[in-house]
Amino acid sequence: MARVVIIGGGPGGYEAASAAAQLGGEVTVVDSDGIGGSAVLTDCVPSKTLIATAEVMTEVEEAGELGVRLDDGDDDPANSVRVDLSVVNKRVKALATAQSEGIERRLDRDKVRIVRGRGRLDGPETVVVGDERLDADVILIATGARPRILQGSEPDGERILTWEQVYELEELPERLIVVGSGVTGAEFASAYDALGSDVVLVSSRDRVLPGEDADAAAVLEDVFKRRGLTVLGKSRAESVKRQGDGVVVTLTDGRKVEGSHALLAVGSLPNTDDMNLVDSGVSLTDGGFVQVDRVSRTTARGVYAAGDCTGVLMLASVAAMQGRIAMAHALGDAVTPLDQSTVSANVFTAPEIATVGLTQAVVDAGGSTAMVVKVPLADNARAKMQGVRDGFVKLFCLPNTGIVVGGVVVAPRASELIHPISLAVGARLTVDQVAQAFTVYPSVSGSVAEAARRLHLRS
Repeated sequence: MARVVIIGGGPGGYEAASAAAQLGGEVTVVDSDGIGGSAVLTDCVPSKTLIATAEVMTEVEEAGELGVRLDDGDDDPANSVRVDLSVVNKRVKALATAQSEGIERRLDRDKVRIVRGRGRLDGPETVVVGDERLDADVILIATGARPRILQGSEPDGERILTWEQVYELEELPERLIVVGSGVTGAEFASAYDALGSDVVLVSSRDRVLPGEDADAAAVLEDVFKRRGLTVLGKSRAESVKRQGDGVVVTLTDGRKVEGSHALLAVGSLPNTDDMNLVDSGVSLTDGGFVQVDRVSRTTARGVYAAGDCTGVLMLASVAAMQGRIAMAHALGDAVTPLDQSTVSANVFTAPEIATVGLTQAVVDAGGSTAMVVKVPLADNARAKMQGVRDGFVKLFCLPNTGIVVGGVVVAPRASELIHPISLAVGARLTVDQVAQAFTVYPSVSGSVAEAARRLHLRS
């Protein structure tokens, strides 16, 4: 029976543990932060729970157009609804704890041993936790990442916050300055704007979401501005300081932005320090991320890595897949190496932005000759009924075969709508096959079929 030791209890770790147990391994998980890791306890689950409340507020704000009125006679339902942030955050933390406990029960059923503490390697076959030494045939490093901090702008957990600390707030920030316009910054800016905060988004680039589809980012930025959210483009933060009961963000051009709170969303750092990785034969990048191949192997024999500590598409779904792939490879099961071209991702803003496969940037740079079509949601019957105007469905297909190689969806619940496109990309379906599958009328998913029809290749 192979001895498997996993350092880290996040998605990469707990999914790997279950997979290894199923394959007959004797599995130990070394965990210091709580089963589920940051994804469950301080990041993905909490943020999306907060965003779920923000989604309701967005729907309420737009309900007047649909004829919704409240008993107080106000023509605008949004004027009569408010958020109790203390209740919201209490629910957020309760759901995160419940999810963590559920995963731990699952590991217990799988007969996975859990050791509390911080693990480090003593060579490629031993993990040390305190005074205990765990011999291993297979080691998986799944230690995740933590928020990067601006030098001289250390969070205090009260007014200057990381995305892990916002759930301790009892009252809604009056004026929230979000530093960083990547996925995390955009999501929190969108959420707190919907909850009722005055939000300023500081972006060092010329647009929000610089790593996402440019058309999608343009839609989101237009929505932000229409809702009164202030976007400061090409504005890099130099420092964030507390000033009395508020904060001051100083930009590199000398401008100062004042607010009640600041949220730092300027990237992540891998949790790979003080683990004796390099001396144990595990190579790291200049940024400290663990180098892995497509089956999650590191440069040390028998040592694998998964999740945010590898810097490979920092998504919970990818972490989980990396962990499962690692165990399959290590324990002799059938293996399908990670294919980043089939990974779907979502930005949980309002509207959401979901993507899979080929990107517009690659096409525009001449890296692909794919055909592209974009169908506005404003033309979709169901979207009109729901009062949805912002968004689109974009499909990419190869010019000779019509095989679907990518897509973008900008819409409410885009995270659900991207799935048929993901299936098409993964199964190498053609646009004709997608178009010929029945969709419900009326439905927003009908725009996926419509985009496929517009890409039909005449014989």
